[in-house]
Amino acid sequence: MTQRSLSLQLFGLLGWLLAAFAAGAVGAFASVDAASFYAQLSKPSWAPPGWVFGPVWSVLYALMGVAAWLVWRSPGPKKVALTLFVAQLAANALWTWLFFAWRMGALAAVEIVLLLALIVATVAAFRRISRPAAVLMLPYLIWVSFASVLTWVLWLSNPNLL
Repeated sequence: MTQRSLSLQLFGLLGWLLAAFAAGAVGAFASVDAASFYAQLSKPSWAPPGWVFGPVWSVLYALMGVAAWLVWRSPGPKKVALTLFVAQLAANALWTWLFFAWRMGALAAVEIVLLLALIVATVAAFRRISRPAAVLMLPYLIWVSFASVLTWVLWLSNPNLL
C-alpha cells in the first residue's frame, strides 16, 4: 500500500468514525437531563441502570463507524448501502430528541421501529458488500431491538411523563 493510499484509508476511517460519533453528539445534546428523567420513570426489572447507556453507545458508534468504513473502502457500488447508513444515523439521533428532550413516547416508540427497519436494511446492504461490516453492525441491531421493547414498555408505563 502506498503512503497516499494509506493516508486516504486513515482519512476515510476517521471520517466514518466522526460521522457515527456526530450522530451520538446530536443525541447527547437532547439527553442532557436524561439521567434524572430516566431515574423518574417507572421501569421494568430488566431495564438497565442509566450508567450503562453511555459506554454501550460509545462502543456501538465505534463499531458502526468501522463498518461504514469497510463498506466505503470496498470495490463496487456502495451508494445505497452508505445512504442507508446515514439515514439510520439520522433516525438514531432523532429518537433521543423524541424520547428525552420532547418526551413524545408514542412517537419515539414508532420512530424506533423505523430505526430498526433502517438498521436491518443497512445490515443487509452491508452484507452484500462486506460481511465483516455487516457483522460489526449486529451488536447495534441487537441493542436497538432491546431498546425498541424498552421504549414501548416505558411509554406504556409512564403515560404522565411520556
